[in-house]
Amino acid sequence: MWCGFNLYGLVNNKAKRALRGRKKLFIKLREDISRFKPNGKRIWFHSSSMGEFEQAKPIIAELKKRIPSAQIIVSFFSPSGYEHSLSYKLADVITYIPFDSYSNAKMFVDIIKPNTVVFIRYDIWPNHVWALKSKHIPVFIISATMQEKTYRRVPILRQFIRSLYNNFDYILTVSDDDKRIFDKFKLNQPVVQTVGDTRYDQVMMRSITSKKKQLIDLKILSGNKVIVIGSSWSEDDERLLPVIKQLIDKLKNLIIIWVPHEPTEENLEQMEIKMNGKLTYIRFSLLHQYENEKIILVDSIGILMILYQYADVAYIGGGFGSGIHNVLEPASYGVPILFGPKYSNSQEAISLLSNGGAFLIQDENELYDVFLMLLTDEEKRKKSGGFALSLVTQNVGATTRVLTFLDMVF
Repeated sequence: MWCGFNLYGLVNNKAKRALRGRKKLFIKLREDISRFKPNGKRIWFHSSSMGEFEQAKPIIAELKKRIPSAQIIVSFFSPSGYEHSLSYKLADVITYIPFDSYSNAKMFVDIIKPNTVVFIRYDIWPNHVWALKSKHIPVFIISATMQEKTYRRVPILRQFIRSLYNNFDYILTVSDDDKRIFDKFKLNQPVVQTVGDTRYDQVMMRSITSKKKQLIDLKILSGNKVIVIGSSWSEDDERLLPVIKQLIDKLKNLIIIWVPHEPTEENLEQMEIKMNGKLTYIRFSLLHQYENEKIILVDSIGILMILYQYADVAYIGGGFGSGIHNVLEPASYGVPILFGPKYSNSQEAISLLSNGGAFLIQDENELYDVFLMLLTDEEKRKKSGGFALSLVTQNVGATTRVLTFLDMVF
């Protein structure tokens, strides 16, 4: 795997960044850990990437309130998670996890000397788990999920996976269905318990904070209906563009806040070429020059959550590509949500569809009809948005339940 990753790094920028970021990892880690107080509680949180780390944040925040002296080590596998989290203030050390060899894992654990370790969701590296087990350090998986049809239950792997999970002390699952699938492994070591998903706590906290921030002059939006298109890919854009033009022609009081998944200059220019002569647009960074353009094309990163507060309706990208993105963010504002057919990667999307908080879109005609219905029927829009918000509020509380288990090992 290590050899393959190095070869992949020759042609893939993300893999190259991951390799480059791990150079002198242990030298830097020793310097960072040397500043720790020798008797402070050390808690290591590991996430694969930025999305999984969102599930750790509410737990870390609450731990810091309860134990201000706690020393938090945060690690990532992917460069996107590591790079986007370097400014996270509640972590005392932010690092890459080293590649999973016996010697790397042993050295990493020997340096950080954690009292407790929390793996988020699924990114579990065997040598690191075994190194922790050899030192009798309590190890958790939180927000644990497992699908009914998974490679982990393939006969040739099942025994190995069972052996690996038996090195954990606690596996805290998102749902009873997840717990049921973990129970099929007949684990004899860890406590397997349903506690819920901490993402609901995190997204609710973020929405409350985001409402205090204003990124767009409300005079621009006043009297208008607003569609926020979040994390759109080219597959989404090719369906959205003709529909948005139709809607703007029909509804004169409509503004679109369009947030590409990757707002690179190249992608932004491609979108502008497609809009030119058909739709009026302005980049977010130039809003001080606003002259009644119908589309605000967002050329900044990290602000999508804040922008959802302006939405009457939200479209979530990825559903016509590899899978949809975060649906909880608009739901936390009570906004009805639309997305494409590839949504099985998101349990929240499935729940929103079942409770009426979201709408599944198969083609352009359906996209236009649902947008128009929600923008012109205030009662249906508010009802659907209320269903979306209720899903979030009903699932808040997982952080408290996780901390009940963490308290047992402190």
